[in-house]
Amino acid sequence: MAADDRSSRETTTPLRSQTAIFTKLVRDFMGVAPFICPAGARLGEVVVGMTARQASSALVVDAVGRIVGIVTEQDIVRRVAFQAGQDTPIDSVMTRPVRTVAADDYLYRAVARMRRLGLRHMPVVDAAGRPAGLLDLNDALAAASGRMMGQIDRLTRDSTLDGLSQVKQAQAELASELLADNLPAPEIQGLITDINCDIHRRILDGVVSAMAEEGWGAPPVPFTLLIMGSGGRGENFLYPDQDNGFILANYPDDEHGRIDPFFIALAERFTKQLDTVGFPLCRGNVMASNPLWRKTASQWKHQFNLWAERRSPVAVLFADIFLDFRAIAGPVEPATELREFVMQSLAAYPALLSMMCVDETSRSVALGMFGRIVKNASGDHPGRVDLKMRGTMPLVASVRLMALAAGVPETGTLARIAALGERGTFDRNDCDEIKAAFEHVTHILLRQQLADYHAGRKVGNYVDPDTLSRRERDLLVDSLRAIDGVRKQVRADLTGALW
Repeated sequence: MAADDRSSRETTTPLRSQTAIFTKLVRDFMGVAPFICPAGARLGEVVVGMTARQASSALVVDAVGRIVGIVTEQDIVRRVAFQAGQDTPIDSVMTRPVRTVAADDYLYRAVARMRRLGLRHMPVVDAAGRPAGLLDLNDALAAASGRMMGQIDRLTRDSTLDGLSQVKQAQAELASELLADNLPAPEIQGLITDINCDIHRRILDGVVSAMAEEGWGAPPVPFTLLIMGSGGRGENFLYPDQDNGFILANYPDDEHGRIDPFFIALAERFTKQLDTVGFPLCRGNVMASNPLWRKTASQWKHQFNLWAERRSPVAVLFADIFLDFRAIAGPVEPATELREFVMQSLAAYPALLSMMCVDETSRSVALGMFGRIVKNASGDHPGRVDLKMRGTMPLVASVRLMALAAGVPETGTLARIAALGERGTFDRNDCDEIKAAFEHVTHILLRQQLADYHAGRKVGNYVDPDTLSRRERDLLVDSLRAIDGVRKQVRADLTGALW
């Protein structure tokens, strides 16, 4: 469907709920791009083109189609009338730089940015920076009630540590409203993850700017920020700890003494500030401040091959943590290239997946004989079940192993399930059953975490099965059975072991 058709449909059809703005993308509301002209075009040609298109503005693009300037009706009235001739190059009267928003960005962010900047329209660009459409503030505001505007403001606070701490807190309130609005838990997890990634980027940008002001200068080589674990899968619950790393552009060994100190300081400040705003330091030290997780592109490849060759318990653990990585800041190409290398390496060293499988599938689900949910008999949470360790994680780990064995590059659990279905690893019924199991267990877990949050308790993963309705308990039993089936299937496929 064309962008203008989609925009017309979305802006004239009521949203499913007032909270739906937080799941909508800019592309769903943008209109067609205004008149577009090349840099160097003559003013008279641009005015004629705007008039013919009945456009209130014109976007000026460079030789590869990226936006370099904008000319509005107000510009023509204020700067051009009686001052410039028709042959004047458009470059001399256009406004630059241009404030833009990405087509794949969330609508609520665009609304907040336009309000802060006092803009009625904002050009929408694709991943290459080329014009994709135009976002009208009135159309965007039509998607949000006054009540939601307060939530939007809280989620788009300034980038100070205090402001980002408040964003982290507002995240839980938003998750509560979305869950009450019956949005599937995996979609809420995706939005939580996206907000968390945005916080990571804003903190990283702030640290880089602060270091430049202190005399460190710009980063000595380009680098990419990776997140791993649930963040890499797009499956954050509330208050995940840190799992991050850096890919540095390759540089000569004799430059290490000059380059590494910058990234040591950057990583230490970055991880400390993340901890301050609500992302606890990783207890396993899986952070860019640890040199094991801060390497050049070539060093990362060498490191992964060492893990694959040695397959010691520590090597298997580190490889398992690493394999859900994705880039969230900096150039994405190094992460893409590294992912391709990892997939090739796994094909060359299949024994690594077998070793990982032995470890991962040893985690049993919380299900006993006759469909009985197994509760903790003692410890800090008697009568409760850790539905992360004995629910979602056995499924996430099993699906990851099957996906990696099949050469599936996706990192999200649902995306992996879908890809395995397309490859025939799962049939349609299997896919539906496993997907439903994942959604049900994550729903219960997220609801429990939100209940802990609102009650002022430590947010955790322990659920009392007795608080579930009969239908929820029955569905939980069915879900755990489905998860256990996948766990046994992957163990048989990758190790040949039978239960």
